[in-house]
Amino acid sequence: MARAGLDKETIIRKAADLANEAGFERITLKLLADSLNVQPPSLYNHIKGIDDLQRELMLYGWRQLDEKMTQAAVCVSGYDALEAVCRSFYEYATENSGIFNAMLWYNKFQNDEADKATEKLFSLIYRIFSTLNISKENCDHLIRTYRSFLEGFALLVNNRAFGNPVSIEESFQISLQVLIAGTKTFEGKD
Repeated sequence: MARAGLDKETIIRKAADLANEAGFERITLKLLADSLNVQPPSLYNHIKGIDDLQRELMLYGWRQLDEKMTQAAVCVSGYDALEAVCRSFYEYATENSGIFNAMLWYNKFQNDEADKATEKLFSLIYRIFSTLNISKENCDHLIRTYRSFLEGFALLVNNRAFGNPVSIEESFQISLQVLIAGTKTFEGKD
């Protein structure tokens, strides 16, 4: 019999907390069950197994990030909006390192549900680029460029890979300014 109050949302939220505390790679169904004060079989009333849990964490992260980036873009436009959504992505990824690691498994779990979880987010970015008079084809390339920068920078920060004592925040801001300056060269080009 399932424990009263235990539902899929509670399980995923607890798994997200554990991912951020202990690391995404360290989550096991036993660890999750222990943290919820249930027996591991109780989890199977809500999830199918560890792969399903990882997929749910990936979706949870992308949905949360979509919400954060959408909020960041409210009342700003153009390059201010681009900078705001980039900063929002970076802050979410570095403040939620375990969930962010789960999000990187997007292609492993790619299906309609995963596509829907990222659809609004990418639509937002396309809208920002379109207001800057950047072609669809160049938008596709620039999205890959920004995604590579944001994910790579966040991974380096999360793994404490920057050994130089120079301010990481300043490095992020300078890098973002360089990207935005480069983006401006694509305005009005096919």
